[in-house]
Amino acid sequence: MTQPDDKTSSSHYNQKPIRRAEFIKPPNILKSKVGSGGLSQNILSKAQDLLENNTVDFRPLGEMYLDQLQEGIDHSAVDLDLPEEKRQGEKLIRQMLYPSMQLKANGGMFHYELVTTIGDKLVQFLEVIERPDIEALEIVQAFHTTIRAVLLGKIQGSGGRYGLELIQALDDACYRYFMKYPDNIDPHKR
Repeated sequence: MTQPDDKTSSSHYNQKPIRRAEFIKPPNILKSKVGSGGLSQNILSKAQDLLENNTVDFRPLGEMYLDQLQEGIDHSAVDLDLPEEKRQGEKLIRQMLYPSMQLKANGGMFHYELVTTIGDKLVQFLEVIERPDIEALEIVQAFHTTIRAVLLGKIQGSGGRYGLELIQALDDACYRYFMKYPDNIDPHKR
């Protein structure tokens, strides 16, 4: 497997996803009461203005999702010590996937575009691995640590050159993982 020249444009680290992050579309109760139809340009402009000038502090929400991600990492690490037949690999990946999706989805809305980009890369990684192994968990932990550093450093926007370097380092770790384990098979069968 070779790395593409532009790693940041590659999807899923040149691997075929095993699962997809699940989008749950709740019923739109308000729409059923109000009816259908478009929104006026005035309302759309006000909504866009609200998003662009949002001053809500994302960090507490981001920290909550990071805590959930850490729980998934910790549970996965404990799971590695269980006999093969008792492991819960898929369930644990989903436990890490949910907060990753939330970080991806919400970061940009609160002016933390770098969190959204890193969250997207983490989602792509989790969609590809068959099950957590120690090396994969180290990579997920690196994503977690990087997002936490962005939040603690209040690095809004793309993070500039340093943001690109952080993303590149995470991408490189993922590519090394897949070069080392090209079939992404169970670590006990390697």
